[in-house]
Amino acid sequence: MKRALKYRFHPTDAQAAELSRTFGCVRKVYNLALQARTEAWVLRSERINYNATSAMLTAWKKTEELAFLNDVSSVPLQQCLRHLQTAFTNFFGKRAKYPRFKSRKKSRKSAEYTTSGFRFRDGKLTLAKMAEPLDIVWSRPLPEGASPSTVAVSQDAAGRWFVSLLVEDPSVQPLPAADTAVGVDVGLGHLLALSTGEKVANPRHERKDRARLALPQRRLAKKQKGSANRARARRRVARIHARIADRRRDHLHKLTTRLVRENRTVVIEDLTVRNMVRNRSLARAISDAAWSDFRSMLEYKAQWYGREVIAVDRFFPSSKLCSNCGSLRQAMPLHVRTWTCTCGAVHDRDVNAAKNLLAAGLAVSVCGAGVRPQRSTPGGQSAMKQKTPRREP
Repeated sequence: MKRALKYRFHPTDAQAAELSRTFGCVRKVYNLALQARTEAWVLRSERINYNATSAMLTAWKKTEELAFLNDVSSVPLQQCLRHLQTAFTNFFGKRAKYPRFKSRKKSRKSAEYTTSGFRFRDGKLTLAKMAEPLDIVWSRPLPEGASPSTVAVSQDAAGRWFVSLLVEDPSVQPLPAADTAVGVDVGLGHLLALSTGEKVANPRHERKDRARLALPQRRLAKKQKGSANRARARRRVARIHARIADRRRDHLHKLTTRLVRENRTVVIEDLTVRNMVRNRSLARAISDAAWSDFRSMLEYKAQWYGREVIAVDRFFPSSKLCSNCGSLRQAMPLHVRTWTCTCGAVHDRDVNAAKNLLAAGLAVSVCGAGVRPQRSTPGGQSAMKQKTPRREP
């Protein structure tokens, strides 16, 4: 199994300057190639592939205006063209939107090197066009005998430098067989409610640091745009946001690893978070809960360790359905957290929803239907889009 291991490193001034030039050239080539492909289709109804853009890159380097592209390694430039090709493939496959131009201020600063663009010897990584190896903080060792096939270098908004090494990891093996399954209902009051009755508290990382974030944000708003003072103030704000994101990511990693290790099957709800964050009253809280990141981590870890993740259709009435008798309530406002069914069962709203998700997910697993239409088969019908059981008169 291939996995990417991410480490922080501290570049020298020369290395930082070289990488900054590389980031700028990668962005320039990506935008030029995207513009060329767009114009070719709009004006001539012609599709341009990776080979054509690669030939264009060679021609661009020979021009006086773009001669600076020769000053950096050609490997990241070729890789960004491959990434653009992947973006168009996903677009034509209806898995993504049309590729967008990279912004100098907003886009992620990154460059990818293949084996011809770096040297890894004796635990030291040296990139092309550099005389010294990177000063990497080895927070965890690489797998024994592993040699990276791809290296991605990036810089975040807080000014921190990271290197991601793609290696073969023999330690990632399917876990021992288990016969347990759990339903998971995500929320805001509690981050997770499990079908076992357990509730996981919502850490609310952003809310805890909101007061700490307020003063740097006010100071940033008063700085003149384009000034050095504004750049320093922006980095102060970015460092606080980075701290929040790091804590959130660490908590989600621990949580998803635990769920995958303890259960053979995990059933979740197929939520459209991108639409839910349009609610201005809940957008901040939903973003802080990071439901999309939770699902992504759960799915790739389940694939690593031989587990199964089932996503039940978002229209399945998990909250309004009694997990005891199967009767369906007509309405269930959000402020109702506990309710009593006509059969006499008293339900916690979130735990009851998790139990219903588990039952529905196991039924889908037995039937063998597709369960992730949004991510695997766009446009396909969801497996749980079915009639809910009617209440007997």
